[in-house]
Amino acid sequence: MQTEQQNFRIQQWITALSVVLFITKIIAYYYTNSLAILSDALESIVNVVAGFIGLYSLYVAAKPKDIGHPYGHGKAEFISAAAEGGLIVASGLLILYEAIVNFINNKPLQQLSTGLWLVAATAFINWAAGFICERIGKKNNSLALQSSGKHLKIDTYSTLTIIAALIIILFTGFVWLDKIVACALALFIMYNGYTIIRKSLAGIMDEADMDLLNKLVRILNENRQANWIDIHNLRIIKYGNVLHIDCHLTVPWYLNVLEAHDEVKALQHLIKLQFGNAVEFFVHTDGIYPVSCAINFDIQGKDNNTFTGNHEWTLENILSDKRYGIAEIN
Repeated sequence: MQTEQQNFRIQQWITALSVVLFITKIIAYYYTNSLAILSDALESIVNVVAGFIGLYSLYVAAKPKDIGHPYGHGKAEFISAAAEGGLIVASGLLILYEAIVNFINNKPLQQLSTGLWLVAATAFINWAAGFICERIGKKNNSLALQSSGKHLKIDTYSTLTIIAALIIILFTGFVWLDKIVACALALFIMYNGYTIIRKSLAGIMDEADMDLLNKLVRILNENRQANWIDIHNLRIIKYGNVLHIDCHLTVPWYLNVLEAHDEVKALQHLIKLQFGNAVEFFVHTDGIYPVSCAINFDIQGKDNNTFTGNHEWTLENILSDKRYGIAEIN
C-alpha cells in the first residue's frame, strides 16, 4: 500500500507541475508568436490532461481487492496510459494542422530572446521531473508514472529542439525554420504517442513481457534448488505494480504436503528478493516418479534427497504446459 501511496503523491506533483509549465509556455508564445513554442504549449495541454487521467488511474489502482475485483484494480493504469497515448497523437495532429495553416497566414516573430529564457526554464524543470518520475515508476512497476515521466522527458527533448531552432532564427533570420521545426515536432510526438498506446494495449491484453520472462528464467537457473525438479506452465500477468505469477513446480514424489509447501515458499522468497514484495503466487506442485518421464534423472532415494539430470530451464520449456517441455510417458 505504501508503494501505491507514493505513486499517487508523485503523480499529484507531476500534475501540478504540468499546469505551471503550460502557463509558462503560453506566456512565451504571447511574447514571441512562435509557432514552434505554440506547438510545445499544445503538447503541454496533453501533459496536463494526461496528468489528471494518471492521477485518477493511480487512485483507482491503489484500491484494495474486493469481491468484484479479485486481482485488484491495477489494470486502470493501462487504460490511463492508452488514453494518454491517444491524447499525444491528437496533439501531434493539431500541431501539424497549425503549422500548415501558418504557412498560409504568416505571423511575424518577436521578442525571441524573452521566449527563449522562458522555454529554457521549462526544459530544465521538465527533464528533472521526468527523470525522477520515470525512475520511481520503474522501481514501483507503475506504468502510469513511467508514462508521465516519459511524457515530461519527451517534452524536454522537443523543447530543446525548439530552443536550438529559435537561436538559429535569431542569428540567421530564417523565420521559415519555425514552421519546419513545428512539423517535425508533430511527427515525433505522434510516434511517441503510438509507442505508449502499443505498450498499454499489450498490458490490457496480458501480452507476455519477454524481457521479464527471460530475467526470471535466468534467476531460476542460477538459484536452482535440489528439490526443484522442474518448473513449467509459467505465466506472469501485471496488474499495476503487482506481478501475478502462476506456475507448476515439480518436486520429488516422497515429499509430504508440508515439505512440498516449504519448497514453494523457498521459490517465492527467491523471486521476491529479485522483484520486490509486490508479487502474488499461484503455484501447483507435481510429484516426479522414476518411470514417469523420458528424461533420465538419477533418483537416489528419499534419504539422499537429490535428483540430478541434464534438464535446463529455457523460455520455451518453462512456458510449456508439459513437464520438462516434453510429453510424459504413461
